[in-house]
Amino acid sequence: MRRNLAARIGMWSAHHRKTAILGWLLFVVLATGIGGASGLVEMSDAENGAGDSARAEQILDDAGLGQPAGELVMVSAPKAGDWRGAADALSAALGRTREVADLAAPVPSEDGKDALITFELKGDAATAPDRVQPVLDAVDGVRAGHPDVTIHQFGEASAGKWLGDLLSEDFKKAEFTAVPLALGILLVAFGAVVAALLPVGLALTACMAAFGLLSLASHRLHLFQTTYSVMFLMGFAVGVDYCLFYLRRERDERAAGHDAETALRIAAATSGRAVLVSGLTVTVAMAGMFLSGLMLFKGFALATIIVVLVAVLGSVTVLPALLSWLGDRVEAGRLPFLGRRGGRRARTGGGIAGRVLRPVLSRPKTFAVASVVVLLALAAPAIGMKTEQLGLEKQFGSQSQLSVAYRQISENFPGGPDPARVVVKADDIEAPALRKALDGFDKVTVHRAQNVAEIEVPLPHGRASLSELREKRLPAAFDATGAQVYVTGETAGSVDFNEQLKRGIVPVFAFITAVTFLLMLFCFRSYVIAVTSIVLNLLSVAAAYGVMVAVFQHGWGASLIGSEGVGAIESWMPLFVLVVLFGLSMDYHVFVVSRIREARDRGLTTRAAIDEGVRRTAGAVTGAAVIMVAVFAVFGTLSMQDMQQMGVGLAVAVLLDATLVRMVLLPSVMALLGERNWHTPRALTRLPSLEHGPEHGPEREPVASGRLG
Repeated sequence: MRRNLAARIGMWSAHHRKTAILGWLLFVVLATGIGGASGLVEMSDAENGAGDSARAEQILDDAGLGQPAGELVMVSAPKAGDWRGAADALSAALGRTREVADLAAPVPSEDGKDALITFELKGDAATAPDRVQPVLDAVDGVRAGHPDVTIHQFGEASAGKWLGDLLSEDFKKAEFTAVPLALGILLVAFGAVVAALLPVGLALTACMAAFGLLSLASHRLHLFQTTYSVMFLMGFAVGVDYCLFYLRRERDERAAGHDAETALRIAAATSGRAVLVSGLTVTVAMAGMFLSGLMLFKGFALATIIVVLVAVLGSVTVLPALLSWLGDRVEAGRLPFLGRRGGRRARTGGGIAGRVLRPVLSRPKTFAVASVVVLLALAAPAIGMKTEQLGLEKQFGSQSQLSVAYRQISENFPGGPDPARVVVKADDIEAPALRKALDGFDKVTVHRAQNVAEIEVPLPHGRASLSELREKRLPAAFDATGAQVYVTGETAGSVDFNEQLKRGIVPVFAFITAVTFLLMLFCFRSYVIAVTSIVLNLLSVAAAYGVMVAVFQHGWGASLIGSEGVGAIESWMPLFVLVVLFGLSMDYHVFVVSRIREARDRGLTTRAAIDEGVRRTAGAVTGAAVIMVAVFAVFGTLSMQDMQQMGVGLAVAVLLDATLVRMVLLPSVMALLGERNWHTPRALTRLPSLEHGPEHGPEREPVASGRLG
């Protein structure tokens, strides 16, 4: 029988294991080294934005008018005017740093108890966070010397430094927590140190190589600052899962009595093929983010595609080579009382899976309806989902130093921390009509050489003030001038980003559903399985949305994970979660349905094939899901709200997908459909059949070294 691609790759690697192993190590070292030397290029504000706000930023960039990093410092005293001494000392200390420009005199609040000092950092705003430390030290010094007043600081540079330090700490926390967690779970699953180390080692080396490749690619497609975190989250979880599927099948075949060569051949032909199909599906699903029209998602797509492809490459090449080399030594470091797989239960998939399947297959309609009801109940809160680009004050919790400073400054000086910036571009910025229009605003900066003007407009009522500015005030002032007028700033950027997301989600959704349908149709030659795959995915995604809204928008149970409700979901999160879950759920779906199809091709009835397929994959799916949930949950404990939302949303979705969906809903639906599961459209009958079972071809080349046996 002709071998499939995964089997050919796997057996080639086993026969040429030194080439495969050394080739992988060389690839990782070169990719990591060259990528690290090239550095990561982050996107600009114009590239990260959308709509009018992005056009405004682009005009400023093209004119070389990058906005300096602005800072606000508020001094508060119990009595009116008592802030003057501290404010004078602060102004003097800031001047001595030689890092500030346009240091303004203190502006008192309406009740006179507070004063706001504004200034800018010299130099490029992009590097301001790296140079702001002397300014922070100056503010801290005045704060320590004047305990009778309260000093709050908020600005682009100070917030940027705080964010950069926090991201670095969070990434280290995620890495040093997720890796030991995964290793511990694998030790329990396999009961042997070497078997547990293989998936972790391959996943980490895949992430290292992908980091290097992404750094190189960032010189063409600039990236958002959290893209590395997203890549590690996806790469480590997927890399461990793929290796786990492959290794578990090889171990199970050995436990079933096959010799080492046959066990490896079967694992390559079945789990290896499932890894290839799953990796292809994830990659194509991620490619849908390129249709969003936002560079943020293009970067996420590029990062996840790179790391998934590298993880697939390692799983189907170096893993078979390592298994061939190690042979039975893969069981070295056996831990007592853990992971014994030689018994009958391991081969037949008994235990919890068997106890769950018996009632499910005996009453499939009841369990199908109950599962759908549970998923829809979890999804219900998503009906009221509200999205926005969460500002720094919401990203870090209401009690963080940054959030308190933002809130206090906003309350006493409305519109201060987040003003709108109006950018006016004309052929002649000095034209009389334009001068008259500009005179109607208070804070105007005219750049005559570039024919550009900037206007700063406070937004005391947030989005309502922005709408009035865009729809009434600016048209009334500039419509007759022929100038280009665009509004940017944090609020404007969030509104424009959300609008682009609303337009972009339709083509992305259409793309991933269509491609998923076609891939499943070609893989299983059944439109019923293809449609079922999409419906089950949508139920998992909807349930994840509902949990995210309940926890992070409404705050239900948020304190249990050290978070809080912020009234909205990060604007890029719904689309990202949709695409990622459509891809990741294929891991389990392809793995389980392939095993069911394998049993069906051997002549079992559909119900018997469902029973055997789910039982035989239960251990691998459970282990993979526990690892993926653990890794995602680690991100749910990080400091930033968007990382928490992503971690919790993905963890909940994977947990539901691997338990309720794959163990209850999938078998009950397939049992109800019966033989209709395998209906092949007439148009597909001429396509080559993709084998789902192990390949027992008459030719059997001996694998080098007795270690395989």
